[in-house]
Amino acid sequence: MTEIDAKTDALIPAWLHLPDIAEMFDVEVTRVRQLVRDGTLIAVRRGENRALQVPAAFIDGTKVVKGLAGTLTLLRDDGFSDEEMLEWLFTPDETLPGTPAQALSENRGTEVKRRAQALAV
Repeated sequence: MTEIDAKTDALIPAWLHLPDIAEMFDVEVTRVRQLVRDGTLIAVRRGENRALQVPAAFIDGTKVVKGLAGTLTLLRDDGFSDEEMLEWLFTPDETLPGTPAQALSENRGTEVKRRAQALAV
């Protein structure tokens, strides 16, 4: 869990609070906190009360977007901080096209993971 700068915050159009995600998933908020601790989700402190929030693009209805957890693991293994991961996921990539986060939500995770692996080279 990290603070993010205005540049990264500007890349991410929508955010969800942990209790809202818990409600969507029909689980206790402690389960959502566990997903953050496990590295399945990235949560950052935002807003006036510095509440933990997750990019809305990471949530697909009642579950975490397919391929996100594996992509986050690859980026962490490459030495990325949470902020760097968010910046990479939400920065447009003309070769995808769109952002890696968009590609994941469109079930194009293989392409996103390929690019994440290439960062390590």
